[in-house]
Amino acid sequence: MPTARWLCFVLPLSIALALGAGGCRAPEATPAPPQSGAAAPDASDYDQLRSQMVEFQLRSRGIKDRRVLEVIGLVPREEFVPEEQRPHAYEDRPLPIGEGQTISQPYIVALMTELLDVERGDTVLEIGTGSGYQAAVLAELTPDVCTIEIVPALAERAAKTLARLGYDSVEVKAGDGYLGWPEHAPFDGIIVTCAPEDVPQPLQDQLAEGGRMVIPVGSQATYQRLYVLTKEGGKLKQREVIPVSFVPMVH
Repeated sequence: MPTARWLCFVLPLSIALALGAGGCRAPEATPAPPQSGAAAPDASDYDQLRSQMVEFQLRSRGIKDRRVLEVIGLVPREEFVPEEQRPHAYEDRPLPIGEGQTISQPYIVALMTELLDVERGDTVLEIGTGSGYQAAVLAELTPDVCTIEIVPALAERAAKTLARLGYDSVEVKAGDGYLGWPEHAPFDGIIVTCAPEDVPQPLQDQLAEGGRMVIPVGSQATYQRLYVLTKEGGKLKQREVIPVSFVPMVH
């Protein structure tokens, strides 16, 4: 899915820290420009940078789920960005991945993953594959991950990256995420990285009883809000989390 462009208004620090890209980002979190002559770290440096990211960008901001912290500490974020951006892979910001899109700020990935509360064996649907990084994080929690990307070039690239890194169980589809993926439904979890004005009925229908959906809802003309939706007795119960600014869902 296309990523968001920040709307220029000031938010309280506690909220601003929660906003990332691949959906939303804080005002200071702009893509890093390529730096000529910047050398990419070696593997051990990346391991150290990843550990520091988990400690100072995630744990210190309130991400508490041990599983989420562990799996984000395993997934090589540098493999999901263009080579010229690898020196910046663990910075607290979104980074460009081509096609006018970005990989999300690490915090927003961790927050949405924590809210989804994935258990081993759950079947999860992601709307908006992007680079494939979020799908890889989810695949460390459960092997049954389906992800849909509306930009065909990104879908193809993400599928190749995921396969190269051994995430063979992730199924990637180029298509309209609004419609979900009925062939693989019902889903125990659905995570959406673009904002419809209302929760799409196909996604509601494809969410399993007792399942969770993490989704931003609203118009860019007004505040959008990130919700956790839980299906109980065939109906959705919602919990508002934070104000956000995501790109509208393309349908």
